[in-house]
Amino acid sequence: MSHTDYPYDSDRSYDPDREQGDERHRDPYADAHASRPGAQGNAGGAATGHHRPTHGNRPDAVERTFAALPPAHGRGFAQTWWGQRWLKALEDTALDNQQLKKGRKHARDGAVGAVSVRPGRITAVVRGQDGTPYRSDVLLRELTEAEWDRLLDMVADQSGHIAALLDRDMPPHLVEDAAAAGVELLPGIGDLEPECGCEAWDHCPHTSALCYQLARLLDQDPFVLLLLRGRGERDLLDDLQARSAARAAPHAPGRAAVAPTPQTVPAREVFAMAVAIPPLPEPPPPVPEPGRPPRLGGDAATVGTPSPGVAGPLDTDALEFLAADAAARAHRLLAQALAPGHEQVPVREELTEGQDAVRLATANPAAPIVARLAAGCGRGRADLDRAALAWEHGGPDALAVLDERWAPGPDALARAGVQLSQAWEEPERPRLRADGNRWTVVGADAQLRYGQDGRWWPYRKERGHWCPAGPAAGDPATALAGALGED
Repeated sequence: MSHTDYPYDSDRSYDPDREQGDERHRDPYADAHASRPGAQGNAGGAATGHHRPTHGNRPDAVERTFAALPPAHGRGFAQTWWGQRWLKALEDTALDNQQLKKGRKHARDGAVGAVSVRPGRITAVVRGQDGTPYRSDVLLRELTEAEWDRLLDMVADQSGHIAALLDRDMPPHLVEDAAAAGVELLPGIGDLEPECGCEAWDHCPHTSALCYQLARLLDQDPFVLLLLRGRGERDLLDDLQARSAARAAPHAPGRAAVAPTPQTVPAREVFAMAVAIPPLPEPPPPVPEPGRPPRLGGDAATVGTPSPGVAGPLDTDALEFLAADAAARAHRLLAQALAPGHEQVPVREELTEGQDAVRLATANPAAPIVARLAAGCGRGRADLDRAALAWEHGGPDALAVLDERWAPGPDALARAGVQLSQAWEEPERPRLRADGNRWTVVGADAQLRYGQDGRWWPYRKERGHWCPAGPAAGDPATALAGALGED
């Protein structure tokens, strides 16, 4: 799907010379930028002391403008691994962790305005704590033409890479293959250069807030990163299509490839087919509420008599419960299918029997049904209750954090250590005892668990067992507040 199908952004042609006097292409942030003390040159000029990367390697690059996102209280800024890598580059680059904490608060409070993304630069107006607006920019080096050529050749050779990008996904092996070709897609330490109207020489709360906000946009669409590196989505996909077609064209060894003669269809046949083929039916209307299954009670002898091939009598209560669950799921799936942007949502993996039993337990069925669910998934009643609570906080991911203890590798451990060290001021920092992916607060019945996806999950000890205490958070301080009951 093209970026023009996105409801929250707009695209327009990007002219690298538009900031040099042509009012038709004037920088929409020019006034905010030029009014700051020390601004020099044209409206888009770099702040003193910063190197400005070259923009617009290609004349058909685009600029995308994303509407301001709502406040992000109680949630992490990055859910995808590439969004987290973006934030790691910011946190590794910034010299003052206090500026990052203030930036996170600005972003959480909705202080970041519309975000403009164009090759080599992101821009937004960010309001400070006192409400003063500042134009904030973050610069990232564009890829050279040679780098783009190597990258696109590599992607065109792997159909899985193209499919992943079209699904708004960026699998790790795509980035690894790009690195093997000498192209670093994701930023690293020192790659995110700040420019701000507050005249800070390093990342300030405003540029930090902009970076945290961009991580949310990257989660939704990795093409944002590719545009920042220099190529718009349409240009990139057209180039990939041309390269893929060239590779698929048959030709004899030792002879130049010859483009196949296109197979044509008379125009009258095309128009005749358009009339003959009926249009697709309209989508079904939304349903206000799920249907109610019928009551299955009846003749006790009939209900209590074993059916052929069934070991015992039919459990009508359990069957009614499953029918109600099926109706509720169908209602939810229809609502999701009719929602805007549904085609961009990845298909979820099929649940295992154990996961589905836990999901069913969240509906608070009758005690006999709960007992059957517990037996079916190999859990005791109390264990199933804890698993259902975890599911309510985060579905399969939360259940995995409850059940699985794992040892983070050096990279994951380093990321976790950096996040923990930056989450609190020294006097406020709790004493934590580490055990694998679990950090327990010394002297308190609270625990943080680090998930495989880099998020933090709060836990609280109740009656001698660790129980989920809330949804995941991107930073440990927010998660621990949930475990300590400070929300």
